[in-house]
Amino acid sequence: MARDTPVQNKAATTDAEPLPNLVTIVGRGVPSSFEITVDGEIEMDTNDPVEEATIVSGSVAEGSIDFGVQRFRFDGQVTNVHLVDWNGVPAPESASVPNVHVDYGVPER
Repeated sequence: MARDTPVQNKAATTDAEPLPNLVTIVGRGVPSSFEITVDGEIEMDTNDPVEEATIVSGSVAEGSIDFGVQRFRFDGQVTNVHLVDWNGVPAPESASVPNVHVDYGVPER
């Protein structure tokens, strides 16, 4: 999991067209970690990804979640999603990992 590139966020690209696709991570009340990789660019759909404790580096986003929702806009295709619960048990062996929803061609809200 890369940690050496600055965080990118929605506020940094306000003049550009929004990325067309959306991935949503929904926590299930158990601390879990995630890593999402796309074959294009990815950015967190929030004004302050540092507050969310999420790192976005080019085509990879990684972070943790227990409750709530985190959203990322991206272009291209999702190439990998890696989820583990607080014990390090990966999906699908753990029923506690977050739900992931991927939607293509979603207009910006």
